[in-house]
Amino acid sequence: MAPLTLVRQASGTVLGRVARGGVAGLSGALASAGAQFLLVVVVTRALRVEQAGAFFTVTALALMVAGVAKLDAGNGLIFFIARAKTYGYLGISGYIRAALVPGVVVACVAGAVLYPQLGMLALILPVMVTADVLLAATRGFGSMRPTVLYDGVLLPVTQLALVAGVAVLGEPGWLPAAWALPYVPVAILAALSLRGRAPRTPYLPGTGHDLWRYTAPRSMAGAIQAVFQRLDIVVVAVLGGPAQAAVYTAATRFKVVGQLANQGLSQAAQPRLVRALAEGDLPRARELYQATTMWLVVLTWPIWAGYAAAAPWLLALFGSSYGSAAPVALVLAGTMMLATACGMVDVVLTAAGHTTSSLVNLVVAIGVTVALDIALIPSHGALGAVLGWSGGVIVKNLLPLWQIHRRYGLRPFGKHSLQALKVRSWAAV
Repeated sequence: MAPLTLVRQASGTVLGRVARGGVAGLSGALASAGAQFLLVVVVTRALRVEQAGAFFTVTALALMVAGVAKLDAGNGLIFFIARAKTYGYLGISGYIRAALVPGVVVACVAGAVLYPQLGMLALILPVMVTADVLLAATRGFGSMRPTVLYDGVLLPVTQLALVAGVAVLGEPGWLPAAWALPYVPVAILAALSLRGRAPRTPYLPGTGHDLWRYTAPRSMAGAIQAVFQRLDIVVVAVLGGPAQAAVYTAATRFKVVGQLANQGLSQAAQPRLVRALAEGDLPRARELYQATTMWLVVLTWPIWAGYAAAAPWLLALFGSSYGSAAPVALVLAGTMMLATACGMVDVVLTAAGHTTSSLVNLVVAIGVTVALDIALIPSHGALGAVLGWSGGVIVKNLLPLWQIHRRYGLRPFGKHSLQALKVRSWAAV
């Protein structure tokens, strides 16, 4: 049954509200994935393979640095805003300021230090951090619309349009600027979306301390996660050269579909998981976890199976230099199907407050990735990189899966899995 039909008939229930937010997030994810895929097609068609690899490497580095600089303050905000609903969001504006300022400062410093590597992209890092933190705050208030519209649709579509325009004009030196500029309106619109949601109040003593006491372990985990998501492209460029980086980026571009689909459902479910686990309501947490896992499997497995089957033809869209990367696509598809079957394990772990465990898991995962990359990329190029990434992803999912099962008895599949697909049972929730 179509996800939108499920949502309409389940409206009014907790799962229905999560489903509406999840479908909205998935819609934004699909729009973003489509625009990003077309952007890669435009770049690979317009530039030589070495030039395309250099562009993908510098944008991956910018995203990695911005991911580190934001200090995962957005998830900290969601945690406190979701818990503050019961007392009228008192002092939440102070939490938003406490979350925003450190990340912007770190982004400015990082941009100054890395300007020789990033060039003009160094200037956009504070804006990227601001947009991410403010959009996270809107999700903490229960609104998915700003994230879907601005981050899921406006940002990638505008990036595609500007990059395509610059490519048509034959000015490859301006491609990074065309890619970066759309972050400015996204940050402005995110700020406007918060107006009226959080009344400006005096900064309460201890606000920053409370926020960063919770967020500090997660900040390091968020930094490692940002590195984990983008390091593979940079490592391929260093060890295998820009041409291999371009091939790897093209062949793995579809991994953003699974990542964004997971992100879309996570963003909708995270505040409710926080409340359920804070109140000790394990049955509700189990229901949310198993339902969202089933939705992820149903919505993404057909995409991954189709990508694996059609990889040789899809990769040919990027040009003749990219058609040989079909084995990379097969490893990617299999790994994402396994990861999807684990569900939102890290979201559940951090929603329960185990941010240090999440940090340790990510450290182990990135260690596995780097070790495999160093061993495999010099001799196998892009295939070695995807095998390293795959090893890290498997570790990153199986460790928290074991932890939440041991601590809370939670499993990704159970009695709520089939209920998530049965409309009538939702009405009784």
